[in-house]
Amino acid sequence: MKALSARAVLVLALATAGFAAHADDAPLAHRIVRVTLDGASDKGTSGRLILFAAPASAAKDGKLEAVDTNPFQPKAVSVAARDVTWIAPGQSVDLDTDGEAFPAGFSTLPPGDYFFQAVLDVDNDYNYGGRHAGDLISEVTPVKLMPGGSLPVLKLSKTVPPRDPWVLPPMAPQAVRDALPEARKHAYAEILQSPLLTAFAGHSVSVRAWVVTPPGYDPKGTKRYPTVFLTHGFTGGFDRYAGTIAYLWLAMSKKEMPPMIWVLLDESGPTGTHEFADSVNNGPWGQALTTEYIPWLEGRYRMDGKPSGRFLTGHSSGGWATLWLQTRYPKEFGGTWSTSPDASDFRDFTGVDIYAVNGNAYKKPDGTPIPLVRDKGQVIATLETFVKLEDVLGAYGGQFASFEWVFSPRGKDGRPQQLFNRVTGAVDPGVAAYWRDHYDIAQRLRTQWPELKPDLDGKIHVIVGTADTFYLDGAAKLLKETLDGLHAKSDIRFLPGKTHFDLYTEGDDRQALLKKISWEMYGVARPGEGK
Repeated sequence: MKALSARAVLVLALATAGFAAHADDAPLAHRIVRVTLDGASDKGTSGRLILFAAPASAAKDGKLEAVDTNPFQPKAVSVAARDVTWIAPGQSVDLDTDGEAFPAGFSTLPPGDYFFQAVLDVDNDYNYGGRHAGDLISEVTPVKLMPGGSLPVLKLSKTVPPRDPWVLPPMAPQAVRDALPEARKHAYAEILQSPLLTAFAGHSVSVRAWVVTPPGYDPKGTKRYPTVFLTHGFTGGFDRYAGTIAYLWLAMSKKEMPPMIWVLLDESGPTGTHEFADSVNNGPWGQALTTEYIPWLEGRYRMDGKPSGRFLTGHSSGGWATLWLQTRYPKEFGGTWSTSPDASDFRDFTGVDIYAVNGNAYKKPDGTPIPLVRDKGQVIATLETFVKLEDVLGAYGGQFASFEWVFSPRGKDGRPQQLFNRVTGAVDPGVAAYWRDHYDIAQRLRTQWPELKPDLDGKIHVIVGTADTFYLDGAAKLLKETLDGLHAKSDIRFLPGKTHFDLYTEGDDRQALLKKISWEMYGVARPGEGK
């Protein structure tokens, strides 16, 4: 799930602004917005045209720098979209805001003042990382909605500039900012074109990671180091590791973490996160990592180069990826410390038992909505709300579409089959069975434990908060029941009151848990030398 680098441009006031529907039931005329390519590019292009509308009352000082969605206030902004096959400079396209729209067509918006903004998502991946380099955008435009009133033409006048991957977010501590220049000297971009993935895709595909070496590391020396393979959560990527690089270097230099080599893996792609799973849709990412990339790295760095010195960790989708890698390739790694992993038992897949008879992703058996996002005990969004916003933003890169690109069989149209009907929520039992047989981690343990035990027993560490924002503690409890039932040695921890986003925090230290995990790993690789 999302690792909160989520786009949250709008102020929190949007959460309560809301959009009321018209009181009468008379049919309303569709609102059409014309969008012109005017100045953003001197070349024709295509993509997903997305229009955002926010009430002007929610803006601070009457201004908004950008109008965008926030998954933690999903209904605060109205969204409409359509695909554009081609638009040339000076040309216009019309967007029916009552066609593909969320939470409802714009004709239901009450009269008043709003801010509109249009974005042409040229790579069709807005669902994953929001607007990014190369996307075309309009200015934030004040709009007065009145019955029968006209709407202004929105002009795509700007191109989103490239993002500097070394710019830290505003909340980064000063100590981390100060450490970044030195940390960059010890971080190396390691990119390997994968023969396996290239053959699968029919074009060049590479495995990418940042390698961070510890203080005192001598590439010509004899000393070797345990190695940690870390991967990010949903919305993360190769260009979003600057803070992690700085923090690791700072903590190791202060001896708050042991000296190890850290490999910061990129699991992002055009369809979301591939999670290093071998998939009929995304390709053999697990094989590429374990048989190509890791041996290549170990020939370039002073790594231990053996299972007792290879560890895995990741949060959220990265937590699932590392838990999967450990259970799928148990001989290759010495243990995983997976935090808040996505569902490891599909009997509780973000609150849905996908194996239930007449299963539904939107409604419980009693008809009540299935919640997906919570905060301080309050439901922020239901699963249906989240999915329907995702569908309007685009077909690629969304969280649930990403799951299907990893877990689902390929359909006749060449795309992964959907686990559930996006309109009704009805679960497809055939797709659910495929997920069970190929990617349900708890099911894999239950059915293959005698074979897995010699190489896996004692290597599984899972840590999750009891108030996880996405209810991922539910699946972790089922995983623990499975492991306990197998009399397996495991370490499943539930941290009271912790959410998806404060799990690592203790006091003022936002990465206290990572420090603990690193020393536990080091104790496995170097018995007797742990903290």
